[in-house]
Amino acid sequence: MNEILLAMPYFLLVLVRISSFFIVAPLFSMRGVPAQFKIGLAVFLSMLALSALTISEPLPLDSNYIFMIIKEFAIGISLGFTAALVLYTVQIAGAFIDFQMGFAMASVMDPQTGSQVPIIGHFKYILALLFLLMVDGHHLMLDGIMQSLRMIPVDSLSFDIGFEDLARFISDLFVEMFIVAVQISLPIVGALFLVDVALGILAKTVPQLNIFAVGFPVKILVGFALLMFSMPFFFYLLQVLFEEIMVSMAELARLIGGA
Repeated sequence: MNEILLAMPYFLLVLVRISSFFIVAPLFSMRGVPAQFKIGLAVFLSMLALSALTISEPLPLDSNYIFMIIKEFAIGISLGFTAALVLYTVQIAGAFIDFQMGFAMASVMDPQTGSQVPIIGHFKYILALLFLLMVDGHHLMLDGIMQSLRMIPVDSLSFDIGFEDLARFISDLFVEMFIVAVQISLPIVGALFLVDVALGILAKTVPQLNIFAVGFPVKILVGFALLMFSMPFFFYLLQVLFEEIMVSMAELARLIGGA
């Protein structure tokens, strides 16, 4: 009984970190995942993590413990947001393609966030989530949050964050996201740009042709054909993105932990 009472404060801190990670992390934060499943999985993982922690002394339930809970919530949200931010690169690439195909004014409702997202971007994002499941990327994300418990102890309230390094990490992450988004969309956007050039030349050589009536369906047809043929390249870049998710989570945990 004494061991259970000693471990309960640690268990609550671990549970807060894992639960907050599930709030924003890809796959786990989707509205289609039942809340009961998320809670049960968080409790189960917290019990597993607690068995690996070294509990030397009891944690006093005072005002510092409340700040520890806030700290764990912030860490979980930060790690989950980092993983989600990297995966949202796919939607950025889809937005570039939508603009070039003429779908910029069309959008669909994202059931995960409840916001309007581009059509091609949402399609690619769903493919990315399915591919993430297929390669057991959700296991890697769970491994990342469990490794963070070793790098950032739950019983410590002090932070040793290098804000300069943290700012550089965030800026580098955004730059890498944009570069990968351009790499995903560049083959299709470049080919559609050439289609625009060809339609412009055609409009000059054949003025009687209604280029607006012909150009829109031609660009859609070419765009969907290019989407189909560029799928192998897309899934190759997804592997790079998934590796970036794991590296970014580990780097953020290292920065927060002051290692």
